[in-house]
Amino acid sequence: MDDSLRALLADLYDDGTAHDAAEPDRLRRRRNLEPDAAALLTLVLRIAAAREVVEIGTSNGYSAIWLADAVRDTGGRLTTVDVEEWSGVADNLDRSGLAGLVRRALGDGGAVLAGLADASVDLLFLDAERAEYAGWWPHPVRVLRPGGVLAVDNVLSHPDEVAEFLGLVERHPGAVSETVAVGKGLFLAWLSSRNQEQPGYGATG
Repeated sequence: MDDSLRALLADLYDDGTAHDAAEPDRLRRRRNLEPDAAALLTLVLRIAAAREVVEIGTSNGYSAIWLADAVRDTGGRLTTVDVEEWSGVADNLDRSGLAGLVRRALGDGGAVLAGLADASVDLLFLDAERAEYAGWWPHPVRVLRPGGVLAVDNVLSHPDEVAEFLGLVERHPGAVSETVAVGKGLFLAWLSSRNQEQPGYGATG
């Protein structure tokens, strides 16, 4: 990552922090990924050589820029999904010089995942409405290829909201997981080939 991109990300993070401190409506806050969590996540992406990367929860595009910079190194692309169009996203991606690596989609995260093919994603990052994740099951693991990575933010800051979902992942055959105390808590899970052997795989609805 070059200095100009680091400066842009620092500006976006600082602006998001100030915005959130003044915004009483939780749903209108940007709730950006913490920089140390972003650094770890994108290192994992590179180590895994992930090319097909999906992010649920675009917000202002801060984490999308981190992820897009990483997929530039792996020769991949990022699909980022949000239920609404956030102001400034297109401009932020253009300023990063990475817009060509990013496909943006509007829609419910669970519905988007349900429409993806089996084993079509190398890394899935969930950073949206946490209480909804369990209702998206089994799609967050169904869409991952063998050896794919699932990442979930805010698992230490909001443990009750993610407990049911993390339990589903941890009990899933072939899942190896760990919660890392960076940022607000980053949960990482690796899915072995046994991810593809469970009843119900193959359905996308």
